[in-house]
Amino acid sequence: MALAAARTMSEASEKSAGAFRTISEVAEEIDVPQHVLRFWETRFTQIKPVKRAGGRRYYRPEDVDLIKGVRRLLHGQGYTIRGAQRILKESGVRFVQSIGRGEAEAAAPAPQDLDLPDSAGTSSMSGLGLSDSDLACLQDVLSDLKSCRDTIDALRLPPDADPGA
Repeated sequence: MALAAARTMSEASEKSAGAFRTISEVAEEIDVPQHVLRFWETRFTQIKPVKRAGGRRYYRPEDVDLIKGVRRLLHGQGYTIRGAQRILKESGVRFVQSIGRGEAEAAAPAPQDLDLPDSAGTSSMSGLGLSDSDLACLQDVLSDLKSCRDTIDALRLPPDADPGA
């Protein structure tokens, strides 16, 4: 079993840049569980993998770039799903794909697009009772924490790994 998994991972890394990817390959590449990718397909209608017999998903390179962009908006920049949907609607699929390739960066999220849980456990900023300066301070702290996370992630890379990859 482990030998088959190692062979599959080896084959995935040998695929050409234009090759289609399975859901497991994409999930591993962007470090999210497969069920998250399936969930994102329901929330971001622009993510449309090719489905073959039996419902098996195959992601085109442009799908993978879009997914990487969505992941960066949600996990990297702290956008809510609604905020990421707004970016897709206003700026388009190509812009979010370019975010996924690291060629562009979205503007800092507006307070209503930030994913900060309130006391009820939702992502809404309303009802927090914070002033604009307090919200700005929290955004700065969040930015600093993300920077710290990126530094820690970079330290976890093997010495011969490319941090931009």
